Amino acid sequence: MTEIKTLGEFGLIDRLTNDIKCKNASTKRGVGDDCAVLSYPQNEILVTSDMLMEGVHFDLTYITMRNLGYKAAMVNISDIFAMNGYPRQMVVSIALGKRFVVEDLDEFYSGLREACDKWNIDIVGGDTTSSFTGLAISITCIGEARKEDIVYRSGAKETDLICVSGDLGAAYMGLQILEREKMVYYQMLKEAKEKGKGQNVDFQPDFSGKEYIIDRQLKPEARGDIIRKLHEANIHPTSMMDISDGLSSELLHICKQSQCGCRIYEKNIPIDYQTAVACEEFNMNVTTAALNGGEDYELLFTVPIGDHEKIEAMEDIHLIGHVTKKELGCALISRDGNEFELKAQGWNPLKV
Repeated sequence: MTEIKTLGEFGLIDRLTNDIKCKNASTKRGVGDDCAVLSYPQNEILVTSDMLMEGVHFDLTYITMRNLGYKAAMVNISDIFAMNGYPRQMVVSIALGKRFVVEDLDEFYSGLREACDKWNIDIVGGDTTSSFTGLAISITCIGEARKEDIVYRSGAKETDLICVSGDLGAAYMGLQILEREKMVYYQMLKEAKEKGKGQNVDFQPDFSGKEYIIDRQLKPEARGDIIRKLHEANIHPTSMMDISDGLSSELLHICKQSQCGCRIYEKNIPIDYQTAVACEEFNMNVTTAALNGGEDYELLFTVPIGDHEKIEAMEDIHLIGHVTKKELGCALISRDGNEFELKAQGWNPLKV
């Protein structure tokens, strides 16, 4: 293992970025100068930024550095897709403590670059520094879109259809399983210490039959494929955002900014079989997991009612409700026909 201090900041940057080749015409100059140089002569520029903190957004007990790099990239890429744009460049900054070695950063960058290569994104800069409080990651993703293509949260209109991609609640239930296994591991570790065995614990969790929901938590996918499908079908969403904090929270954001209400139907919310099984195992309501779980990184969007037939014919897109007048409020219609007020009970990043 190689201590990071033996390379120094610039040596580390060189190691992590020396073979990066720029793929986008909009990248005029990438890593190597004080700034990257980008050019978007005709399109609008989209910029998003996320900070991930150890102990708040991720736990290195069960996520590998490679998967962490992949996930850190994808959550930013997802924001660009949520504006109906395409990601082009990424800036990556990391603060880390002395317990990390160069090989850890190699793994992190391996995952990061895997995600960027998937969507043809150039890593054009960043920063590295020391941390006394764990690993911190800050990523900025830059994208582009034609002015007329950009979709905001504020465009939903009465009678629009409400759609989601993929399925919901899987990432949250994957997290429940990982947290449960972590507690089992810590209990075994405690017992081993009490018996004088130190750190010698033979623990291998069994995730068979749960692989999908574990991957949804540890290695999420941004839904650029959905953006392409919508473009190819000539469907222009009236509002859109990605589902990072839970369906209910995101839908309420759209309704607030669009000055409208909504009705969504419990029976139409897409749930994967593994998610349903895990909810039963944890004695949790599957709809609650789908509404409030978060970290699915699926797309939530509205389309004009005239696009109904096109949406119905598209694979992996689900019609879950419709937009109403603001005064009717936001509600979930249960399977038995009862109406319940939607509440924002998803992830709150400031409540730790």
